[in-house]
Amino acid sequence: MPFAPRFCPACGGAVVAEGDRLLCQACGRRTYTNSKPCVGGLVVHEGRLLLVRRGREPFKGWWDVPGGFLDAGEHPVDGLKRELREETGLEIELTRFVGIYMDTYGDGPDADDTLNLHYEARIVGGELLPGDDAVEIGWFAPDELPTQIAFRNGAEAIADWRRLGPADR
Repeated sequence: MPFAPRFCPACGGAVVAEGDRLLCQACGRRTYTNSKPCVGGLVVHEGRLLLVRRGREPFKGWWDVPGGFLDAGEHPVDGLKRELREETGLEIELTRFVGIYMDTYGDGPDADDTLNLHYEARIVGGELLPGDDAVEIGWFAPDELPTQIAFRNGAEAIADWRRLGPADR
């Protein structure tokens, strides 16, 4: 189980692990340790894939699929549009769903489990400019992609995208 609180968020009592959830010894509240939902955008323009270079850990300096964590109650499509605007300055339109991938955010026993939804997208506006935790933006042909991609889910989504071929082909 990834990092878990030691005290109940409802009453402050001590909690113990019980399978995939935490049980409060004082009030009986059960808290589940779910995977954190994330989104990633495989932005394609003229057959090339947009990647961002990460400016912070984990995987600082590695190329990554732009995206990130969803806010509470946020629809994945809205979250992806927000993340792409924050990281690249671009407005996007989704062209197709690529897949769902399980991963962790970082390494070690405290790494959070993530559930990652990846979509292919095209640019509909905005001004290309790295922002948020992206320090550089690069465009890559399918046969010129970097070998080190941050996060297993990003590498898996790119591999699936390459197998599918861009939607506009």
